[in-house]
Amino acid sequence: MNDASWGPPRATGYLQPSGRAHDAPAGPAHDPGNAAQTRPMPSTPPGPDARRPGPTPPARKRAGRNLPAAIGVGLGLGAVVLASLFVHKPVFVGVIAAAVVVGLWELCSRLAERKRIEVPLPPLLAGGAAMVVAGYLRGPAGAWVAMALTALAVLLWRMARPPENFLRDVTAGVFAAFYVPFLATFVALMLAAEDGPWRVFTFLLLTVVSDTGAYAVGWRLGRHKLAPRISPGKTREGLAGAVLFAMAAGAFCMELLIDDGTWWQGLLLGLGVAASATLGDLGESMIKRDLGIKDMGALLPGHGGIMDRLDSLLPTAPVVWLLLLAFVGSG
Repeated sequence: MNDASWGPPRATGYLQPSGRAHDAPAGPAHDPGNAAQTRPMPSTPPGPDARRPGPTPPARKRAGRNLPAAIGVGLGLGAVVLASLFVHKPVFVGVIAAAVVVGLWELCSRLAERKRIEVPLPPLLAGGAAMVVAGYLRGPAGAWVAMALTALAVLLWRMARPPENFLRDVTAGVFAAFYVPFLATFVALMLAAEDGPWRVFTFLLLTVVSDTGAYAVGWRLGRHKLAPRISPGKTREGLAGAVLFAMAAGAFCMELLIDDGTWWQGLLLGLGVAASATLGDLGESMIKRDLGIKDMGALLPGHGGIMDRLDSLLPTAPVVWLLLLAFVGSG
């Protein structure tokens, strides 16, 4: 999710063409091609009334994103996800694989642009898609085998180039394979259950509700910073909103949507989702600050890139899969 989504916007920072305010990334690196940095207006000669300061108008609190664009894109994505999820499971597996491929491309492109890290992209893209399919068809064992083969393919592919920065490029490739496709494979594992579509729906709904609760409460009531060195826009009040909203939604989903689920299990599930989604959000904020960028991409107006939508979902998927496995079994 976004740095500006948990608290009121600040007077300084970055403003992208879509209208979303973002915190200025740490460090001197800045790519003027990705975002326009806000600058003060040119100074003008003082007029005759320059020494007569007028009343300062109260600051207007505004959301830190282009809401019309964000809502429109979000509704469109939601329609595609729900249609593929409940119509035919293999179609949704394809949606997961496509999101993984685009997310990997965004991540590796930013690594190349900002850090000159040349990740072997072809084996990573092929292995990432295969990882999702293997997880759906063969379960956790299939996912682990596909992950190992992808790491091996990245290593072998990079050996065809000069040895300079070999360790750096391969390490980044293995990290990308774990961070994006391997974590996304847990969504395919949830889908493979008999009530898989409802498990995936619960996972998606709770993550969205957690982010919505953080946004709503943080925007209105946010005062105390949660992690100012990583994401100054996030507040403790926003985290409390995420927990409360996710726990309420979890109780509803486990009681009414999941076979053999109970409301108290939903409370624990919601708590786990709020915690993992927050950590995932902070984790990608850390990556973007290290890279000196605001967004991983610009594919989705009002949202950024695919990776900017997956930041909370990816680490939440294994948490939800594991808790559902403990509460109601594999299905």
